[in-house]
Amino acid sequence: MSSIHKLLTGIYIHKNFLRPRAALPPFVGNHCVDYSSSSLQKKVTSVDRASQQGKTEEGLQGHDHKEVALDAPSPDRTPEVSFDKAIRDEAIEHFRRLKDEIVAHLRGPDGRPLQEVIMEQARVVWQFREKEDLDKWIVTSDKTIGGRSEIFLKMSKNNRSALLYGTLSSEPPQDGDSRQSGYCAMISRIPRGAFERKLSYDWSQFNTLYLRVRGDGRPWMVNIRQDTEFIQRKNQMYSYFMFTRGGPYWQEVKIPFSKFFFSNQGRVRDVQGPLVLDKISSIGFTLSDKVDGPFFLEIDFIGVFTDPAHTEEFAYENSPVLNPRLFR
Repeated sequence: MSSIHKLLTGIYIHKNFLRPRAALPPFVGNHCVDYSSSSLQKKVTSVDRASQQGKTEEGLQGHDHKEVALDAPSPDRTPEVSFDKAIRDEAIEHFRRLKDEIVAHLRGPDGRPLQEVIMEQARVVWQFREKEDLDKWIVTSDKTIGGRSEIFLKMSKNNRSALLYGTLSSEPPQDGDSRQSGYCAMISRIPRGAFERKLSYDWSQFNTLYLRVRGDGRPWMVNIRQDTEFIQRKNQMYSYFMFTRGGPYWQEVKIPFSKFFFSNQGRVRDVQGPLVLDKISSIGFTLSDKVDGPFFLEIDFIGVFTDPAHTEEFAYENSPVLNPRLFR
């Protein structure tokens, strides 16, 4: 009975004396609440202090977040754009590039001494050693006209070559007009100078195109475009075939410039003429062998060199009827 009496007495004390005697303001109540039991007051006060400290820290953190939010710019506020400053900076950059081009031209061809250029027997024009080298090229396929061919360009696993791969499909697009399709191409970008001027490559001291490739046995068409007019004609180019052997071994392809024939819109023209080597604008590779399926071509570098054993100027004949200007 004594234990039951103690239990009931404890419950009565807990209900009546562990309750705040007056309703106090929220900022004062937690610190100034008076409890009847002094032994219980110490425990409750320590708990209240810990909770109050946590609330204070949360309040400070919330205040910091509010200050940060106030300092952050509003998403509705648009940043000020100065077109005059942008145009001025762009003009300064182009004038700087123009100055560098003039200084390089005064120094010699391609900014090198003339004696060094004359003694040069070979030159690497494009090589693939880092991802920035891929930005100099464009890949395209018959997808632009509704076809199904796909082509991709990436660096190889060892970052020592470029891998051109994809899938060729000769299925014509369902547009009601096109009857033939199935091509993939890789084209070099036209070099640009100051003020976006078109530049060209000067290969006049070389006579042979030199490539190191590894393919899957498919034949490719090598296309060279020249910029001899103020407005470059897109569909006019000089072309020649490149046959890959397939297999794991690299092959070195050497094509004399005299072998390239003139074509327009994919058709060989009757009137032929030699390639103007000091006005080369771009080079490209086209696959269009009408064999559906996957393909790949790995390229190490593309360059030019002088073959002393090759003395041919032009491999194709012309007649006075077809090209009378050559026989005047």
